[in-house]
Amino acid sequence: MFLRVIVTFLLAFSVNANMLQAQQKPNIVVILADDLGYNDISTYGNKLVPTPHIDSLAMSGVKMLNGYCTSPICSPSRAAILTGRYQQRFGFEFQEKDAPIGKLSLLQEKKFYKRAHKEGDIIDLSRDSVVVPNGLPKDEITLAQVLKKNGYRTAAIGKWNLGVADYQLPDAKGFDYFYGFYAAAGLYALEKDSTIVDQHIDDILDKPTWFRRKYSALVRNGKPVDETEYLTTKFGEEAVAFIEQNKNDPFFLYVPFNAPHTPFQAPKDIVAKFANIAEPQKQVYYAMITALDNAVGKIINKLKETGLDKNTLIIFTSDNGGATYTTATDNEPLKGGKMCEFDGGIKVPYIMSYAEKIPAGTTYQSPVSTLDIFSTAVAAAGIASPVDKVYDGVNLLPFVTGEKSNVPHDILYWRNGYSKAIRKGDYKLYINERDKVEYLYDLSKDPGEHNDLSATLPDKVTDLKTELNRWEATLGKPLWKSRFHFRLKVRDRYYMFPT
Repeated sequence: MFLRVIVTFLLAFSVNANMLQAQQKPNIVVILADDLGYNDISTYGNKLVPTPHIDSLAMSGVKMLNGYCTSPICSPSRAAILTGRYQQRFGFEFQEKDAPIGKLSLLQEKKFYKRAHKEGDIIDLSRDSVVVPNGLPKDEITLAQVLKKNGYRTAAIGKWNLGVADYQLPDAKGFDYFYGFYAAAGLYALEKDSTIVDQHIDDILDKPTWFRRKYSALVRNGKPVDETEYLTTKFGEEAVAFIEQNKNDPFFLYVPFNAPHTPFQAPKDIVAKFANIAEPQKQVYYAMITALDNAVGKIINKLKETGLDKNTLIIFTSDNGGATYTTATDNEPLKGGKMCEFDGGIKVPYIMSYAEKIPAGTTYQSPVSTLDIFSTAVAAAGIASPVDKVYDGVNLLPFVTGEKSNVPHDILYWRNGYSKAIRKGDYKLYINERDKVEYLYDLSKDPGEHNDLSATLPDKVTDLKTELNRWEATLGKPLWKSRFHFRLKVRDRYYMFPT
């Protein structure tokens, strides 16, 4: 009897010790908004849309005042986040072209691929190996793959938008669990749902999504699913369920929301809170941000309920700036928005919370990049990055804690075909080769990019051009051509941007 008690005690001790050892590795939660502008949430100055849950992350951690993404459009930006590398290094320079897969038959898939093949996009049409060079290359390593190899449970919940070939899908890129859709956009609810407000935008980018008249093809681990719940809410609930199911093991939870990307749909009860706003598109847009904040709140509350908030690194950011062409946001005082390399298109809200590791309620001034998410996460997990890749991000933890006093990045770069930019210190050079314009700004004095200094500081222009050329020489060629050239009005004039 005594021996049995001792054995039972030792087994229990062993189980508890294993659980404790597992939880010594921090959980990693990356929450990604879609087209959320720098000033679209209240902690960054929005006075019309309360976002208390997202704000709470800033109150418990650090808010970056100069956080940048790597591209002013969704798909390339997300590629850089998951790989920790400038997406141009591996040819992911332009938006990944949607493939309408999911519930489609093989015949429909073949018709789509054959049509794309005529446009030079598809290089293999075999059923077993549909090679679509639109998306992550086979040899690119994601954060999920690195963490999974080191004992983490992994999940992606939301919008994928990184390719639809077998080797590009979430399960092939390190995720144990995926719930969401593969495309760039889709409805949040069935059109004309009596509980939902639908707001169409008179824009070429909005019309194709409504034409589908249904959700983008939703899947759970590759199998089609039907859904009736408002999608932003559903994504939050799926994230909560994953936390509950994996609370005894270290996990990496990537939640790439599609909110508040078009199409504009939001629950009526939330839209009603913005009845004082005159413009209907803004009412729905603000309600979508509120729904996003509510979903983030569910994730935060679940971490607190399980006690995991004490050992979880949480990062919240957006894939690019607000889409000004919807007229629902303007990114002011920043210039421009989604599609362009002015700061309105590439400067994003960026928050990190890590209990007892990052001082609560702090701000960080130096420029940082979403490239840094990969390096910060693997460093927090005590893992080395793969040695056969060039990584462009850095571990931000010693910078935001004050352990390091220098800056994470001396220079940040952007290139989207003929539209390019470089920031070195406080100076930023923007080049649009198609429009034949070059602008130099001193962001320390002119964050709104109003005053072009290129004529008065030609040596600075030359210096930044040299740095930009040096970086471009290290890049690969785009693996596919841009989809189209988007004509975007930025303040007083129109510019062309490839997507």
